[in-house]
Amino acid sequence: MSRTLSGKVALVTGGSRGLGAVLAETLADQGADVAISYVASAAKADAVVERLKAKGVRAIAVQADQADTTTAGPLVDKVVAELGKLDILIANAAIAVQGTLVDDPALDAAALDRQWLVNVLGTVAVTRAAAQRISDGGRIVYIGSGLGARALVPGVADYAGTKAAIAGYARGVQRDLGPRNITVNVVQPGIMPTDMAAGAAENLPDAMLDMHPIRRIATLEEVAGAVSYLVGPAGAYTAGAVIDVSGGILT
Repeated sequence: MSRTLSGKVALVTGGSRGLGAVLAETLADQGADVAISYVASAAKADAVVERLKAKGVRAIAVQADQADTTTAGPLVDKVVAELGKLDILIANAAIAVQGTLVDDPALDAAALDRQWLVNVLGTVAVTRAAAQRISDGGRIVYIGSGLGARALVPGVADYAGTKAAIAGYARGVQRDLGPRNITVNVVQPGIMPTDMAAGAAENLPDAMLDMHPIRRIATLEEVAGAVSYLVGPAGAYTAGAVIDVSGGILT
């Protein structure tokens, strides 16, 4: 892979596993120095950092629970202090609480409220902190979800709402930061083989597969490819966009 991001510094939130780890490795393959944030699994985060360093780039892991919005500033400050600057923010960290209808008496309101805190307020806090430090000409990419555009099944109201909120927020951030030539975009994957959706991805009913014009789920590398375009030289004029990597299920 061409090292078109040499000299750039990227932060991938939630980068210790799943899509976040693949995103971090993809950016490192393109030559970027990469910081990842993680909540609890230091061993997994350290393993990702070692894989990144093996690609010939600088890499660090920073513990920061996105549910605590006060950690956003120190997270960004540490990235800049250790890697010198910040050029790319990939806002990937999120949780998924799904499967319960809004009228279910057993609904876990606390878990759903925490989902809003992590997915929306935590992402907003990281964005605000990063906006103070990110280089002119930088890139911000939010990892959304196809469910943010179309609630395909019952039991996803709150999760879909958090991802729809991020898509709207991204458009406003683009207006705010556009004068600095910073691009802000959203990548909306469909179902992927992540920790978040492992069970669904491995046991997808035929009826759900039939909804996909391309009759399979996404690979993590395909989602990372869309992000790679947005943060690379060819994506310099793609701004305020929402890109679906969903096999056509949202059409």
